Amino acid sequence: MVSTVQTRDVNNDTRKVLLSIDDLHVWFELRRFGFGRAGYVKAVDGVTFDVHQGEAIAVVGESGCGKSSLMKTILALYKPTKGKVIFDDKDLAELDGKGLHLYHSHVGYVQQDPYGALPPFMNVQRILEEPLIIGGIKDKEERNQRIRKAMDEVKLTPVEDFLEKFPHMLSGGQQQRVVIARAMIMGPKFLVADEPVSMLDASVRVEILKLLRGLQESHNLSVIYITHDLSTVSYFSERIFVMYAGNLVEKANVRQVLDHPLHPYTMALLTGTSEPDAKNAETFKELPPGEPPSLVNPPTGCRFHPRCSKAIKGLCEVKEPSDFEPEPGHLVACWLYQ
Repeated sequence: MVSTVQTRDVNNDTRKVLLSIDDLHVWFELRRFGFGRAGYVKAVDGVTFDVHQGEAIAVVGESGCGKSSLMKTILALYKPTKGKVIFDDKDLAELDGKGLHLYHSHVGYVQQDPYGALPPFMNVQRILEEPLIIGGIKDKEERNQRIRKAMDEVKLTPVEDFLEKFPHMLSGGQQQRVVIARAMIMGPKFLVADEPVSMLDASVRVEILKLLRGLQESHNLSVIYITHDLSTVSYFSERIFVMYAGNLVEKANVRQVLDHPLHPYTMALLTGTSEPDAKNAETFKELPPGEPPSLVNPPTGCRFHPRCSKAIKGLCEVKEPSDFEPEPGHLVACWLYQ
């Protein structure tokens, strides 16, 4: 019998736990004509994991699986319906306005669309100065020094050539470097990167991922990398959490997931990955037919069973699987490994 793990992810990392997600549920109430309750959108439905100091993890899955709702709850933009988000031993739900302001100074956010994330009426200097002013840095010289240091770290050099430019004067890669500089300028402990390369040309994606990885290592940052593209996670992450229909279905280190995926959904994601390797022509498969299930009325049992060719009749459609551990540190929510 394979061991079953029901509470925390298995990881022998001895570093301090910086972020702890415990049985997190994020449900959005639906109203009928603005009055009667019509149900809930169960965007995140029982997610548990830890992120250690200095660790980079990736949360991967199709659009509509709950990644963005998870991310916005971690950023304290949404409140949990149930469960806890603990950052540096503090429950985010218990923080007041001052506590949330301090929390946001410790967390950087890199958006998916750099052009949409940058105010078009501000130049680079003003964009990077704004979080410093909000953060209470009153000395103008200190602000200028921080701006130059941040721009130098993201390779926007010579600095003087970029300070007076507006977003429309920059390339997509340069815009994303400004977004990263803004996320780093307050000296965060933790970074959330929401598909940071999906809007960029293929030629600059690896550069941006390597830049983020370098910043993560040099500043000992904890990072959550949100993506639907498994081909990029090996450049950046130490562990992968695979998300489907509001649940985490597989959790393991990068090499375990990429070399030996266990959940049928993870296998489907990997076989559909667009890696520039001629051998992939022999193994490439489309994702299983159908769409991710409705988060208002998700399927009973395993939520992937309507699309799964390996579903066990009489079990998968009836009973939701626990996390099983077929190999050390590799957790999978699938009845194939009971």
